[in-house]
Amino acid sequence: MNTEQQNAILTIALLAAFADGEKHDREREEIRRIAESLAGEAGAPDMARLYQDVLLKRTRLEHAVTALESPELRHLAYEMAVCVCNADGRQSPAEQAFLTDLKRQLGAGDSPALEEAEAWHGATAAALPVQAEIPAQPSPAPAGVDEAALDKSILNYSLLNGALELLPQSWASMAIIPLQIKMVHAIGKTYGYSLDQGHIKEFIAAAGVGLTSQYLEQFGRKLLGGLLGKAAGKTVGRLGSAATGMAFSFATTYALGQVAKRYYAGGRVMSTALLRETFQNLLGPAKNMQSQYMPQIQQRAQTLDMGQVMQMVRGA
Repeated sequence: MNTEQQNAILTIALLAAFADGEKHDREREEIRRIAESLAGEAGAPDMARLYQDVLLKRTRLEHAVTALESPELRHLAYEMAVCVCNADGRQSPAEQAFLTDLKRQLGAGDSPALEEAEAWHGATAAALPVQAEIPAQPSPAPAGVDEAALDKSILNYSLLNGALELLPQSWASMAIIPLQIKMVHAIGKTYGYSLDQGHIKEFIAAAGVGLTSQYLEQFGRKLLGGLLGKAAGKTVGRLGSAATGMAFSFATTYALGQVAKRYYAGGRVMSTALLRETFQNLLGPAKNMQSQYMPQIQQRAQTLDMGQVMQMVRGA
């Protein structure tokens, strides 16, 4: 990705943040993560100049879109815009109108990937009940929580997300984040907490699992797998995606589930520093578990039906 393409994606993210005339702190944090994730060969972006260009209306959406020639970059730009609009836990009518216009300008009609992304984002929105943006409210903790059943549920989510990384469809990995959100919601509910999407996203970010950086890593692995496939055949491409993909999605989901269990069981009193330390301590052993569960992950991938996965995300 060159500097022009990097700036175009960040410009679209900034335009998304200002689409409703406001800029939430969560949106600012999301843009910061995007900028850090995109910083690579092109170097760190000049965010001050990009902010000025957007605020002073020196740049327009159509100009940014023009710089993104490949379907992959257009897909990525749309995903990042959606991440920013969803950062505060909801989409305003103005943000929805912006995303509709962005999808039109990106040429969604000619891009099945963008259409599939739209379907997954609809599923993400439906994954949890819509609630007011307030702190999670505890209710009396249920007596006799079945921890073995909870551990089994966390493992099942981890196996499913590991299997999703093996599927050839690049959009399949977009189900991972909604399923992680759904898992945390279920864990919180088990311990007597009613959680909204905004709280769950804040919890995941506090644990050190950036939603945007997570998607970017998945996107990069899918792209790497595709390049390997072009160079040495489809089999090598699949192996490339598998080797880099499962360790991340399986381990991240398992470690996230275990830290969520400790957090809500303990009454939500862990500091951000302790949350991150706990997550990192759990991540290493979770990565080691990958080889142990490799056969189950592969078997799950062979039998996965994407209609089924969509139902899981929606809670059907």
